[in-house]
Amino acid sequence: MREQAVDGNGPSSQGDPSPDIPPPPGHGTVSDVGGQFIGRQRELKSLRSDIDRAGLDTLSGRKAPSARVLLVAGRPGSGRSALAGELARRLAGTYPDGVLRARLTDPGGAPVPTDRTARELLDALGAEAPPGADEDELSGLVREALADRRCLLLLDDAAGTEQVDPLVPDNPDCLVVAVAQGPLTGIPDVRPCTVGGMDPKSAIELLGRFAGEVRITVDPQAAEALVEQCGGQPAAMVLVGGWLAARPNASVADAAKQLRALPDDPEQPAGGRPLARAFRLVYASLPQPAARTLRLLTLAPAGLVDVHTASALAGTSISGVRPVLEDFAALGLLRPGGDPEAYEVPGCLAPFLHELMTTEDRPAEVQLARARMLERTVRLLQSCWAVTEPDGSAPRRKLAGLPRALRFPTPAAAGAWLEVRRPALLASTRLAVADGELDTLARRLIAALVRALVAHRGTEAAAPDLYGLHRLVLDVAERRELHRERAAALLNLADLDASTGRTEDALVRYREALDAGRRANDPYATGRAMESVGGAYQELGDWQRAADWYGRALSQRLARGERADEARLYGRLGAVHCYAGRYGEALRNWRAAAAGYRRLDDLPGHARALSEAARVQEYAGRPQESLRTCEEAVAWARKAGDVRLHAALQLRLADTLERLGDPAAARLHRAAAEQLLGTDRSGLRNP
Repeated sequence: MREQAVDGNGPSSQGDPSPDIPPPPGHGTVSDVGGQFIGRQRELKSLRSDIDRAGLDTLSGRKAPSARVLLVAGRPGSGRSALAGELARRLAGTYPDGVLRARLTDPGGAPVPTDRTARELLDALGAEAPPGADEDELSGLVREALADRRCLLLLDDAAGTEQVDPLVPDNPDCLVVAVAQGPLTGIPDVRPCTVGGMDPKSAIELLGRFAGEVRITVDPQAAEALVEQCGGQPAAMVLVGGWLAARPNASVADAAKQLRALPDDPEQPAGGRPLARAFRLVYASLPQPAARTLRLLTLAPAGLVDVHTASALAGTSISGVRPVLEDFAALGLLRPGGDPEAYEVPGCLAPFLHELMTTEDRPAEVQLARARMLERTVRLLQSCWAVTEPDGSAPRRKLAGLPRALRFPTPAAAGAWLEVRRPALLASTRLAVADGELDTLARRLIAALVRALVAHRGTEAAAPDLYGLHRLVLDVAERRELHRERAAALLNLADLDASTGRTEDALVRYREALDAGRRANDPYATGRAMESVGGAYQELGDWQRAADWYGRALSQRLARGERADEARLYGRLGAVHCYAGRYGEALRNWRAAAAGYRRLDDLPGHARALSEAARVQEYAGRPQESLRTCEEAVAWARKAGDVRLHAALQLRLADTLERLGDPAAARLHRAAAEQLLGTDRSGLRNP
């Protein structure tokens, strides 16, 4: 199993950097450069020894009931994530079933809900995650999926024990490496490896990789002073190193002097002041337009920034924003994302940028930037869906009129983009709905994402994502009192509940959808809800209530002259009456269904309804009538030209003849069915 990367809000790097691939230079926790991990040997040795340390269960003579949990503790920017990543890279060969990664805090600082993390882990493991399942069920499925595997689970940026504990596998052959700012109280037998500043030698080496070895060599004392001012924090040294790299004529002493001249922010805790000063040094060097663009990047969903997002936020062209992003990455203000065409805002820098945006940008400008970004995302999603439509269709013609930068060359390219950006796109919808002031855009965004997901992943595979999206639609509809949209969202959610066996939950939602449909005076929603309530009662085996609700739905369809729906509902009534043993009622309804399909010129539907009527007659103890009705159904199937249906009804007729004591005739009809199926298969092979 290859190494997987899971991020509850956006994609993270797939795998650890190999020796010849540069790691992300702008990550706030980087302490490896050029693919070579720098320093932290004492911490790595401590973590390795902690794996082999006898736990409390072993000392008491019991087998460990769950995976060992290692904790890498430290402030953001301390290099804690890089240390955990290096440990995972070195241990990867010991865990043949793969390394799974999940980030447990979103870029805005909010903890990622455990159910979202569990769903992403299940997706990475190729395990089924039922739509609408709650946190306990999903975390249980994660533990179940890992019960017979040997995996390493890296949980980065955990806010607390409650995020980690539910995901710890009940399997001592697995290992959990958690990254957090403080202790994880409540998880037994965990000793933290606390990450502080780097040792001076390693810190100077890290600084030299950015600033250049010559400048370090000619003034080693200034380099030591600069490292001391950075507190040995890798993130601070990366920023200062990027500042020096952009100024070939500046000395290390110049950087140290400018850094020393910056006052400390009294609101920052002592441990965070070196990083804050380093950030202010780099930020102050930016031109005003670039500084504004950088501030607005905090609006990027999941912290994932590509040229489309950046250009929309800044209100500039793609060609103009591309070199700006490259400069940010060189300065350590961005790091490469999971997509080679995207960057991420380092989590340790996000609070600084958010504070600057709050103080320096007017709320109206921020909202306009957010609206531009969402509008661009909507257009990309529309393009992603339209490219899957047939040539010459209206969506393809509309696609041809879009700017080249918004078009996908092939469905495969669109699908690949959607798969990589899916976590960020889902985050976009959550943020748009949470905003509360862009509900029209939010609804368009959700609709476009639903279409794209269904087109590329299929309804079944996309069901877990669709469930979350329909819940967001429901939130907006309830906030805005949009009864029609509320009814539609409730119906969609109820359908997904019903498909996963949560029939009672589905029934509650169908009833709520009926009330919303009535308030909206929406006959489609009310009719659909009544029929679905009947279906839920049918699934629960309450035939009387099912028949009652089907009857209500049928009355509405009859009043509106909706003949196709009438025929279907007559059939559903026939089915529940048959289940209840009311064969007379069942037969009348199936014959009404057959007549309805015939009026619609739906010959296959007419034949199926007659076949069901024949089944009811057989149950009622009227075999001769059943035989005649079944023969009539076969004749209509033949007339319809539906080979498979014709063959199926021939087989049913053969069964009826056999029960009536005519095996010879039964054999003839079975032979006819086999011939039909053989012809059909041959036709499929040679169309």
